[in-house]
Amino acid sequence: MSDFAQYKQIDGSKYRRIFVVGDVHGCLQQLNRALSAQHFQKHEDLLVSVGDLIDRGEHSISCLSLIEQPWFASVRGNHEQMAIDALKGLNVPRWLKNGGDWFYKLDSAKESIARELIALADTLPHIIEIQSNNVLMVIAHADYPLNRYEYGQPVDANEVVWSRQRIADSNAGHVKPITGAESFFFGHTPVENLQQFANQYYIDTGVVFGGRLTLLQIQ
Repeated sequence: MSDFAQYKQIDGSKYRRIFVVGDVHGCLQQLNRALSAQHFQKHEDLLVSVGDLIDRGEHSISCLSLIEQPWFASVRGNHEQMAIDALKGLNVPRWLKNGGDWFYKLDSAKESIARELIALADTLPHIIEIQSNNVLMVIAHADYPLNRYEYGQPVDANEVVWSRQRIADSNAGHVKPITGAESFFFGHTPVENLQQFANQYYIDTGVVFGGRLTLLQIQ
């Protein structure tokens, strides 16, 4: 992983509606049901993921292949990062212990597809900024590890995809807003229900652990 997080900007005016979805973890059927319930239109709506498309669920390849779709955008999660690292020969046991065993059970044809998709995941940004009706919204996997947001400012990529410090502090009563944007959407840490602290929303509601998949309309 690079030392500093990579940013991407999305112009919300190009879309009719924008949704953000929590950690999918290979649960393709639940995602499809959630999109169907919202009458999601692929030619005019956008779906943005907080990352962790893969591992633990049954359909990692299909979920990861969403990053090829023009109606879909995603930041990278720690599970994408573990896959990227493992295919470079780095820390394979860590990925195996966290749901990456599916990859090593693939036949050669599916493994080839998965390798291409994981290489594509290595181009995913760590942070997505969406401008919508003069409102700035930020999506990252685990945290934005500074208390002031600014597009492109150097932040530690490892903290963006792994850190649980902010939510731990918030749960302990030490809540701090992040200035510079209206709202921030994170996954990574499973919560029973959507959890809000100041202008931060935690939307990994544990679909792969028997919870549900959170899909929010943000535009």
